[in-house]
This record gives sequence, structure tokens and C-alpha cells, in this order.
Amino acid sequence: MRTSGSFLAALGLAVSASAAEPGVRLVTLDPGHFHAALIQKEMYPGVDPTVHVYAPLGPDLLAHLGRVSAFNRRAENPTSWRLEVHTGEDFLERMLREKPGNVVVLSGRNRGKMDRILASVEGGLNVLADKPWLISAADFPKLEKALDVAERKGLVAYDVMTERSEVTTILQGELARDPQVAGTVGPGTETEPAVDMESVHHLMKVVSGSVNLRPAWFFDTEEQGEALGDVASHLVDLVPFLLYPNQAIDYRSEIRLLGAKKWPTVLDRAQLLRLTGEKQLDPVLASRLKGDTLDYFANGEVSYTLRGTHVRLRALWNYEAPEGGGDTHVAILRGSRARVEIRQGVEQKWRPELYVVPNRPADAAAVKAALERRIAELAKARPGLTVENEGERLRVSIPDRYRVGHEPHFAEVTVRFLGYVKAPASLPKWEKANMLAKYWVTTQAVEMSR
Repeated sequence: MRTSGSFLAALGLAVSASAAEPGVRLVTLDPGHFHAALIQKEMYPGVDPTVHVYAPLGPDLLAHLGRVSAFNRRAENPTSWRLEVHTGEDFLERMLREKPGNVVVLSGRNRGKMDRILASVEGGLNVLADKPWLISAADFPKLEKALDVAERKGLVAYDVMTERSEVTTILQGELARDPQVAGTVGPGTETEPAVDMESVHHLMKVVSGSVNLRPAWFFDTEEQGEALGDVASHLVDLVPFLLYPNQAIDYRSEIRLLGAKKWPTVLDRAQLLRLTGEKQLDPVLASRLKGDTLDYFANGEVSYTLRGTHVRLRALWNYEAPEGGGDTHVAILRGSRARVEIRQGVEQKWRPELYVVPNRPADAAAVKAALERRIAELAKARPGLTVENEGERLRVSIPDRYRVGHEPHFAEVTVRFLGYVKAPASLPKWEKANMLAKYWVTTQAVEMSR
């Protein structure tokens, strides 16, 4: 069914005919995660303001409509999206049959997402899909097929990898690849890897000013995926981005998994009720309790080598951040001359900071001179970058104007994707190979951790 105009008007999502038809028409499919709405936090030139939404009628859909409505109603730089909402259990089949757009946006339930991506590209549609595309190794052949079909049809199937847009990460890669600053990164060892990353997320969080409620299915790892299959995809993606930019990785010959493990975050009934916003637990979720607690297997670690370089990645979910804190990202790249580190904690006032730490006192002066030279070069594109001496380490001072935060990165990824849709041949060839490498690592790591 289609929602009534009065219902959408009440949400601030007025329905009207679009103006001159732009080249891109968005379709949002079953938006079960707030990232789907973040794609629409901004307007984009050449994108039709009318977006068709196909989804079953339920809390996930209503939450999505509320988020887009909030973007339309905000005082500063409001958006002007108009939504045509189509509900029903046959939402995927109906979308493929009606095809009111040429770009499908997916962010939600991870089990079955790969099937929807494959069906969309086989139906002639471009895809912008949030991570993870797949959480099971059994779905890996579908990923290979979807990317092959998209390439053959001149379509773009793109992964929303927001962390590539984080300024500290971009600068970390530049410094780690400078032989005068970091020296040579790797190979390291399994106990002291050359690349060591940890990402900490929190279940209770505020998004765009409101508490982000989690649907009950979010706590089903068969539906949402475990940490190594879900949020770890960002970390796996960053390794070649930092060390081997614009190079294709062959997962069959250049990656070797060494080990993986997982462990739970224990949640009690009161915490689950707060997270879901319900007065009573969903029966399926309640049935999985042991006594009054749930073992939510949301934490994982994987070790592997990439082109002989040792990598260790950890993805963790805590219940709630410390006072004033939030999600954190720590990344250490160990070079022969210096470590290049991103740290984010109490000392950094919970925002990521970039450091260079010389390995030996004898090298400190030379590393400092090399860092100042490289930062001066990088400041041509980002004026205001400087180097601050903090004793045994050097900090790269980054002006606030470059620290846009996590949510705006979705618009940056979307703009990049839209450029590829306009000119599919401009999509770098390495993206396909590295997509396969990324999801081979995450899905194999999940299998190994079990």
C-alpha cells in the first residue's frame, strides 16, 4: 500500500510531483538501520528529491520516516525530500517490478542483504549499500556474482565505507607511507603486528540528537552478524587503504588468516528494554535469555597477514560510553623508524588525534624534521596543519574545520558514489578486488572464531 499524503505531511514529508527529472532517482529498500536515513541528511545536485521507500509496515519503517522528517524540519539547512512509501511483505519483488528509480539504498538487516543486492543489480539497478554486505561465508559466491553482473552491465555496486573519509586516517596513511617519517611498515609478528587496530562501539548512543533505539533483531547475531562480520569490515577495509592505496588485493594469494576469537557483551533485561524502547521484551529475544541476561557475541579479534605484513584487528561493543565519551578508534602502524598512531580516549577528550612516535631517541630529530617537511607539503591542500612536540611523541595538530565527524561522512561517500554512477568507467578497478578481499577476511574470521 502507499501511505496517505496527510500522514506524510504530518511527518513533514510532503508528497508532490518532482521538478525536471534529475539523472538519479533513489529507492530505499527496507531501511532497518539509521544509516539509511543518513544518506538523506543532505540534498545532492542531480538527485530527484522524491525517494521511493519499499518496506514492510513496522517500527523500522516508521523510525526511518521520522529521521528523514527531522532532516526536513531542522532549522539550519533543512532538506526537502519527498517520500513515496510502498508497504507490504512483497516489498522486494514489488520494487524490482515497478523500478521507480535507478539507485537502490540498503541499510538494515544483514542476513539476506546480499540476496537483495544481487537481485537489484540483476534487475539493472545501481546499489549503494551499508556494511556489511554479507555475514556468512556461504554468501561469498553471491558477492562475486553481484560484482561481476554490475561490471558487465555498467552498473555501480558500492560499499558505504565512511572511515576512508576521516581526516586522521587519511593523514595516517600519508605519514606511514613516507619512508623518512615511518620508515618501512612491517612485517611485524603475530604478537606485535605491524598494523594493530581497535574499534569500540556502544549500544546506547544518541544519533542526530535522539536516542538511537535498537530493534530486537539487532541482538540476534544470525540476523545482524557478529562483530568480526559487521563493524570489523571497516577495519579490514582500512588496511590496504593505508598501506597500499589504489592497489588491488588478491585474497587468494596475498592474505593468510592466522587466528580469530570472539566473546560476549553481557546485557541484562533492563538494559535490553532501554535499548529497544519497549515495555516488554520481544518474545524471540526473551527466549534467548539465560536467567535474566543475554550473551551478545558482539566482540571479536582476528589476526592475519596481508602481503606478509602482520595485522591484528579488534571490534568491540560496550553497553554505554563513559560520561562525555563515545565510540573510539585506535590504530597503530609500526614502522622501522617510528609508529604512526591514532588514539581516541580521555586524554584526547574523546576525539581522534594523530601521533608520530620515534622508535629510538637517536632517530627523534630526523623523524621530527621529516614529519615537519611532510606536514608542510600536506598543508598545501589542508592549510593549518602543524606539528606539536609532546616530549617522546609528536602530534599532528588538525584544525577543527577538517573534523567533520562521522555522520557527514555519509554525504561524502554518497557524492563519490554519484560520480561513479554518472561515469561507471571511473570506478577504480581495485575496488572490486578489495571488496572481495575484505569480505573474505570478515566471513572467514567469523568461521574461524567459532
